[in-house]
Amino acid sequence: MTLPALSVLDLVPVRGDQTTSHALAASLGVARVADDLGYRRYWVAEHHNMPAVAATNPPVLIAMIAGATSRLRVGSGGVMLPNHAPLVVAEQFALLEAAFPGRIDLGIGRAPGTDPVTSWALRHGAGGVSEEAVERFPEYVDNVLAMMSPAGVGLQLRGRVHTLAATPQARSVPQIWLLGSSDYSARLAAEKGMPYVFAHHFSGSGTAEALELYRSRFQPSEALAEPRTFLTVNASVAETASQARRLAEPQLHQMLALRSGQPLTALPAVEDAEARELSAQQRELVEAMASRWVIGDPESSRAQIAELAARYDVDEVMVHPVAGAVEGTKPDASPAREDTLRLLVEGAAAA
Repeated sequence: MTLPALSVLDLVPVRGDQTTSHALAASLGVARVADDLGYRRYWVAEHHNMPAVAATNPPVLIAMIAGATSRLRVGSGGVMLPNHAPLVVAEQFALLEAAFPGRIDLGIGRAPGTDPVTSWALRHGAGGVSEEAVERFPEYVDNVLAMMSPAGVGLQLRGRVHTLAATPQARSVPQIWLLGSSDYSARLAAEKGMPYVFAHHFSGSGTAEALELYRSRFQPSEALAEPRTFLTVNASVAETASQARRLAEPQLHQMLALRSGQPLTALPAVEDAEARELSAQQRELVEAMASRWVIGDPESSRAQIAELAARYDVDEVMVHPVAGAVEGTKPDASPAREDTLRLLVEGAAAA
C-alpha cells in the first residue's frame, strides 16, 4: 500500500494531569518523533482561552519546534489574521524564515479561534486591528504577502508613498497558505493563486465541494502555477483497533462538549472518559464524529488515509494525532500521540 506524504497538525493539547509546561514539552517530543520519521511538515494552531489547548501563539511555538527539529517544515495552521495587525504577522514570519530558511509555512485563517469575549480583547487591544478586520481579510492577506517580499510594499500616507518591509534583507519568504472550513477561503485562494487547505479534521463535511471549487476557479500566479492542497484528518492509531478507539475517547468527549455548548475542561484521562455516562443522543453524536476520523490498527489506518487521499485527489495528508493518555502517563510526554505517528509509517511505502 502506498501512502501519501504525511504531515502533522498539533493543537498542543493539555490534559488534566499537565501544566502548560508539561504540554509544551510533550508536543516538542511529538515534533521530534515526526522529524525523525520523515513527516513533511508540522503545523500548530491558534486557539485562545481554551482549557485543553496551549497553542495560543503560533510564531512562538514555531520557533520552539523549528529549533528542536532539523528537517520538518514548521508552520501555522493557522494564524487567524483578523486578530492581528498584518505588519506584526509579516514581521514575525519574516524573522522565522530568516532563522530557518526554507522551513517555514504561514497558514492564514479568517476565523476568530476563540469565544466572542476573547475575540473582542484580541482584536480591539491588538494595536492596528480595525473594526472591519474580517471584511478587510483579502486586503490584509495581500499586505502580508507584499510586506514579506524583499521589495516590501508602498504605503500611501498623507500624500506620500512610504516603503514598508517586514525585514530589511529578505532572501526568501515563507510558503503562504489560505485555510478555511467554508467555501470563502477556497474562492479567495483560487482568485489569488495561493495554496489552500480545507479543515476536514474539524468540519468533516463539505470537503469535496470546497476542493472542487478551489481547483475549478484557480488562477495561476507568480508564486503558484497550479492548484495545491492537502487534507487534514483526526487520527488515533494503536496496535489494535479497540485500543485506538479507547485512546480516542477523551478527544471525542472534548469535541462533544465543544459542539453541544458544554463547559470545556482539560482533557480527561482515558479511564475518566470511559467512565462517563453519555445519553443516547450524545453517544450518537460521538459515533458520528468517530466515523469521520482515522481510528484503528496500523494496517486499517493506513488504508483509510490512502483512501481519503485518493477520494480527494491529494498527495499529502496532515494528521492531527488525537490519542489520549492513560492514568500514570508521564505528564511531559504524549506516548500515544507519538505512537500514532510511528505506527502509521513503520512498514509502509510512502508516495
